[in-house]
Amino acid sequence: MTTIGMGVVRTAAAGSSGWLWRNRHAILAFVLLFVIWEFLAWLLALPAYLLPRPSLIASDLMDRWPRVLEGAWVTTSEIVFGYLLAVAISVPLAFLVAYSPFFEKSVYPLIVFLQIVPKIAIAPLFIIWFGFGFMPKLLLVFLLSFFPIVVSSTAGFKSVDPDVMDLARSTGAGAWRLFAKIRLPQALPDIFTGLKVGAALAATAAVVAEFVASNKGLGYLLLEYNGNLETPMVFAVIIVLSLIGLAIYYAVEFLERITIPWHVSQRSAKGGVPMV
Repeated sequence: MTTIGMGVVRTAAAGSSGWLWRNRHAILAFVLLFVIWEFLAWLLALPAYLLPRPSLIASDLMDRWPRVLEGAWVTTSEIVFGYLLAVAISVPLAFLVAYSPFFEKSVYPLIVFLQIVPKIAIAPLFIIWFGFGFMPKLLLVFLLSFFPIVVSSTAGFKSVDPDVMDLARSTGAGAWRLFAKIRLPQALPDIFTGLKVGAALAATAAVVAEFVASNKGLGYLLLEYNGNLETPMVFAVIIVLSLIGLAIYYAVEFLERITIPWHVSQRSAKGGVPMV
């Protein structure tokens, strides 16, 4: 193996060990939870339809993994595309709301009103308008992810220190340079806060959409397994869905870490890793 290859392997190993160390308490808590769950279910002889043991859940999931994997792919597609659409629209819109009195007075109240409307009440309308395909699920994910990103991004763009802006203008910096060097970097911590909240809501939105009308996806499988009292598979689908949501959330967090390493939250996170 070449020197460069060895360096990449060492870096990956160090990154993995660092991540495991930072999250050791959470990992230990989850392991302890599943051990206690397994022991109590066995000790109390609980029926599988009421509270299955984790070992039974894992066994049933392995037996039916191809179908769950197919449903996971469908649901993940709805989550990812709906979430990316929300990001692509909400951040530029937040910028306009923050710096345009017209948008703040006319568009922002409309956004707040749309957020107040229960999304589960809108879902049947999407079915009527767009049918039972991919589009209504994407739109529901978009709606649930959209509002927290807009609110946090607007707060971030408005938090720019006016004295810093005046100082930058006095040096002859143009509008684009002001945005790239001051406005966007100062807004990024708030933007990422909204992105993480939106990522957490995206999985919920996809499942709700599939509950309303769908013949595939993890939400559809949940309804099917629940109707047949196949409780181990209900837990298995919930776990897979949670892992998808966690993967998207940590992808956003990883992007935050490499984008704003200078922010206090990232410095404190790095400071938690012991030196060896």
